[in-house]
Amino acid sequence: MIVVPMTVALITVAAGAVGAMIRYLVSRAVAGHDGFPWAVLVVNVVGSAIGGVVVGLATSGGVSSDIRLILVSGLCGGLTTFSTWSVETIQLVQDGRWRIAAASVTANLVLGSGAAALGYLLAS
Repeated sequence: MIVVPMTVALITVAAGAVGAMIRYLVSRAVAGHDGFPWAVLVVNVVGSAIGGVVVGLATSGGVSSDIRLILVSGLCGGLTTFSTWSVETIQLVQDGRWRIAAASVTANLVLGSGAAALGYLLAS
């Protein structure tokens, strides 16, 4: 069993709340007037990049496992959103907007993975 100190657990929860608040603010600021879910793409790519940097730093000993947990599971976990992306994609498909749905799926997977890889490479 993995035991996480209570202070690390509580800071991780707080970091998750901060990530969720940032996601909310981005969703208010980045309105997709063209029907594309830009806000979700932005938070997913930025969160993936942050996660990649943190994991890269942790791999090279630049940050501790506690900081990695706080930032990746907490901040990035609260910031990024797989569930909203999935629901928005289904709504686009139900509305017959297949091209936008396909573009969103492609953009989130390619840009999110690319941002994580780039962040990791830059930090390692």
